[in-house]
Amino acid sequence: MELLAISGSPSSPSKTVLALSVALARGGEHEDVHTDLFDLREQELVFSDGRDPADYTGATRDAIDRVVAADALLVGTPMYRGGYTGRLKNLFDVLPNDALAGKPIGLVATGGTDHHFLALEHELKPLVGFFRAWAVPGAVYANNTHFSGGELTDDGVRGRLHDLADAVVTFARHMPVVAGPAAPDIPRRSAAES
Repeated sequence: MELLAISGSPSSPSKTVLALSVALARGGEHEDVHTDLFDLREQELVFSDGRDPADYTGATRDAIDRVVAADALLVGTPMYRGGYTGRLKNLFDVLPNDALAGKPIGLVATGGTDHHFLALEHELKPLVGFFRAWAVPGAVYANNTHFSGGELTDDGVRGRLHDLADAVVTFARHMPVVAGPAAPDIPRRSAAES
């Protein structure tokens, strides 16, 4: 099983990457689970321009292929102004509409305070739902007080990240690929074709 963690954080060092790393390490403790961290800060994806996802090349093509190949995902982002980052939005904008259908996704968010924790429910879960993926219950939010000295130090958050990773792996192993009704076909065209 391929478990891919995607970080939408533009920062280095990144609290989001720290949190995802804790969850990813736990996921890797399961038998036959291969893990990988896909840090969007290190990628040079082109901005979505509405073209068919099959027409992207280079790093953007590689990103699409990695997401499509994953059996399960952990998706993390810092929250800014009540929403997820533009880097993460751009990745989702270039994905084919069926790229995540039937896949379990564990959601992780970080923020300076708890002010933005409901963005998991109001921003990320609808996004995952659009792609007909399964947002695994137990999304994890961590704020600045949960980190110290470049480490995630809050045992409660660590425990919730472990539980989330366990749930994503278990879901991926035991749930048949059921994605709900197909979305309508929405053709994509570049601005040049309009």
